Amino acid sequence: MTEQQLPSWADPSVSPAELDPQGLSRRGLLRRAGLFGAAFALGGATVPAAAAEQRLGGHDPHLAYLVGDHHVHSVYSHDAKYTFSQQARAAAKYGLDWMVFNEHSNFGHANYGAKLEHAEIVKARAENPRQLIFQGLEWYIPAAEHCTVFAAPGPHETDLLTQFELAYDGKLLGYTEGSGGATDTARNEAHAVKAIKWLAEQRRSGYVDDVLVLANHPLRLGIDSPHEMRNWRDAAPEIMIGMEGAPGAQGAAIPGWRGATSIRGEYENKPTAQSWAGYPADAYLTYGGFDWATATVGGLWDALLAEGRLFTITTNSDNHRTVFDTWKNGDWPAGQNFDNTGKLPDPVNTDVAQPGSDFWPGEFSRTHVGVTRYGYRAVMAGLRAGRVWLDHGHLLDGLDVRLKRDCDAGRGVTLGGRLRVRKGERISLYVTVTTASRPNPQGVLPELAHVDVIRGAVRGPVTDRDSWRAPDTKVVRTMDVSGRKGTYTLRIPLTAGDESFYVRLRGSDGNRHGAGYLGASVDPNGPIPHPPGDGDPWADTWFYSNPIFVDVTGA
Repeated sequence: MTEQQLPSWADPSVSPAELDPQGLSRRGLLRRAGLFGAAFALGGATVPAAAAEQRLGGHDPHLAYLVGDHHVHSVYSHDAKYTFSQQARAAAKYGLDWMVFNEHSNFGHANYGAKLEHAEIVKARAENPRQLIFQGLEWYIPAAEHCTVFAAPGPHETDLLTQFELAYDGKLLGYTEGSGGATDTARNEAHAVKAIKWLAEQRRSGYVDDVLVLANHPLRLGIDSPHEMRNWRDAAPEIMIGMEGAPGAQGAAIPGWRGATSIRGEYENKPTAQSWAGYPADAYLTYGGFDWATATVGGLWDALLAEGRLFTITTNSDNHRTVFDTWKNGDWPAGQNFDNTGKLPDPVNTDVAQPGSDFWPGEFSRTHVGVTRYGYRAVMAGLRAGRVWLDHGHLLDGLDVRLKRDCDAGRGVTLGGRLRVRKGERISLYVTVTTASRPNPQGVLPELAHVDVIRGAVRGPVTDRDSWRAPDTKVVRTMDVSGRKGTYTLRIPLTAGDESFYVRLRGSDGNRHGAGYLGASVDPNGPIPHPPGDGDPWADTWFYSNPIFVDVTGA
C-alpha cells in the first residue's frame, strides 16, 4: 500500500488560504487539542479503549475527529448504480476522511466482484493517499437483516471477506427467516454467532490486523430481535461493536419525491411473520431520521447500555441511488449478468432525474471518530473504543466531550470511556461545541438549538434477553443554545449517586420535536416521526454522541 498523507486540514504544509471554512475550523480544533503538525502523525497506532482502573478518575488523550461513512455501495453491488470512482470523488467533495465500500453479498460478488473491486481500491489508495478507503461486505445475517463487515488493509483483507461470505452469509446459505416458506430459527441464529466468533479468531490469529462488524438499519424490518443483538455482541464484543443509530436513505421522504407513503430511511414496512413479535408497530418508523432503537430514550439502545457495556452507534449514507441524480444503470452486454461478472455495467447519464432515496457519502450523514493519529487502524480503534459522535445535515463542525471529577485537574474521560468515582462525589460534564462555519450542501447554515443530557442507571446483565426497556434512563437536562456561534463550552454539574450510570448527549436544530416515545416525563423534547411523504431531512437535523460510563465505588 502506498504511503499515506495527512488530510489537507491536518497537513501543516497546506496553507490556510487553501482551506474552506470547515477545513479551517477542523484545523482549529486540532490546534486546540495540541495535535497539529507532528503530534498528529501518520501511522497505524491504535487508540485503546478506556479501561476501568482501580484508581479513581480517568485521563483520556486529546483527540482529532475523522469524518466517515461505513456503508457505501457501487457497481459491485447488484442493486446499486455508481462506479467506484464516482463514490470516492463524492466522498472527497463532501469532506470524508474515511469510507467503507460495503457491497452486498452474493455469488457474483464472492467469485468475481470482490477481487475486481479490491484492485480499484488499491489503485485509489495510491492515487489519493489523503483518503482512507476500506473494503467491506454487507452481510446478510442468518435469521436477521444486514451488517457491515470490514477489515484493515492487508494481504488477506479480500480473502477474509470472500471466505466469510461463502461460509456464513444467510442469503447464500438460505439461512434467512422465511426462506422457502419455512424457518429454522435456532440453527440460523446459532450460525450468526458462529460467524462473529470466526471473525474474532481471524483477528486473534493475525490473519488480518483488524476486523469490525456493525448492524445496519436494525429496525427496518424488525427481524433483529433484542436477544439476537445481545448474542452477537456477547460472541465477540471487540468485533461486533454496535449498530447504525440512523439508517441511510435519508432522502426517501422529500415532499413530492417518492410518494405519499414514503418514510426517511425507507422504513415503510409493517410487521410480518418474520418480525420479532415484541416490537410495537411504532418501531417501524424513523424519529428525526433515527432508528427507533436509538431515538427512543429508555429504549433498546439504552437497554443495552444499561448493562454497563458499550454498544457504539453510527450513521451513514447507504448510498445506492442519489436523490435527483440523472444517472441510470447501463445495459448488459449479451450473455453477461451479475452472477457471471460480479459487476454492473457502468451507469449512463440521462439528464433526467432518476428514482433514488440516498445522499452522496458525507453529503448529509456523518460519523465522527476520535483518533490521536491518522490511519486505518486508528479509525478502527476509535470506533471500537466508542469515541464517536454523529450528525445530520452538517449540524456541527465539532464536538468534544469530557467528564471529570471536580477535584481533578486532568482531562477526564471522553466518549466511550469510563470514569471511576466515589459514591456522592461531584463531577462535571464539559461539552465543547463548534458551530457550523459554512452552509451545508443544501445551502443552509445549520444552527444548533438545544443540547440534551441523557442519563441512565447501570444495572448489569438482564435476565430477559429480549428486554428493550431501560426504565431508569431519561433526559436530565436540556440547554437552550440558540443563537450561540463559534466555539463554546457548556459545563453540566452531575453527582454520583449510589449506583453506576452513563450519560450521553443529543441535540437538534429545534425544528421538529415533541414528547418522546415513552412520554414527556422521560423525554420532553425528543425526535418525532414525520407525516408519510413529508420528511424533508434538511429541516429536521440531529446530533447524537456515544455514552460515557461512570463506575461508582463506595470506597
